[in-house]
Amino acid sequence: MSRIQELFKRKNKGILNVYVTAGYPSLHDTLPVMESLQENGADMIELGMPYSDPLADGPVIQQSSARALSNGMTIRILFEQLRGFRERIKVPVILMGYMNPVLQYGFEKFCADAAAAGVDGLILPDLPEYEFETEYGAIIRQYKLDFIFLVTPETSDERVKKLDSLSSGFLYAVSSSSTTGSAGGPGASEDYLLRLGFLGLQNPVLVGFGIHDKESFDRVARFAAGGIIGTAFIRALEAGPDVNTSTKKFLSGLR
Repeated sequence: MSRIQELFKRKNKGILNVYVTAGYPSLHDTLPVMESLQENGADMIELGMPYSDPLADGPVIQQSSARALSNGMTIRILFEQLRGFRERIKVPVILMGYMNPVLQYGFEKFCADAAAAGVDGLILPDLPEYEFETEYGAIIRQYKLDFIFLVTPETSDERVKKLDSLSSGFLYAVSSSSTTGSAGGPGASEDYLLRLGFLGLQNPVLVGFGIHDKESFDRVARFAAGGIIGTAFIRALEAGPDVNTSTKKFLSGLR
């Protein structure tokens, strides 16, 4: 059983997954931010690998990605930073990114290095279902990494079930067909989340996009296993005096 699966077995409601961009606010803040997230109540960490063209991300996360890249962050440096991180970080850690830089790094090498570092799973939104089934899924499974697909309100029931069958760990329910950080988000998604609940999915569901405070987190947590917060946390890091103070203040407002 993976760390992600163990988490959902131990705690099936109110799970908080927090996204942060690796190498942000400064290059060497990756581990300090992760430690602070763990210490202040995050159940899971989604670590974004900065990319110059992050299609699913809104302007705040795009800006954090651009800053991380200007700080010098690369996949190679990220794996150097993650070396030995399991001595301090016990919560599940997922790498979120895009196929182009992963392919440039070498897909199997990427999976091998991620597994060796202690990473638990991957979210690659632009990896198509067909390519996953015919080529990349076997490599991901070889290195015992969970892989999380995304679904939206427009995804048909049949396709939701298919993507659920290919996913492991959890299924990422995008609250609306928009980019991260969009206004509104989960307010209009209750029918959608109820529909997912009636499909008898094999994976628990975490909801992302548009969740920014305790009210919006609690709302989706009524219908799913929990939620994913990214843009609001990036804003908190940007505005705060230091990583620890910003993280503690932000998470205390959620819990």
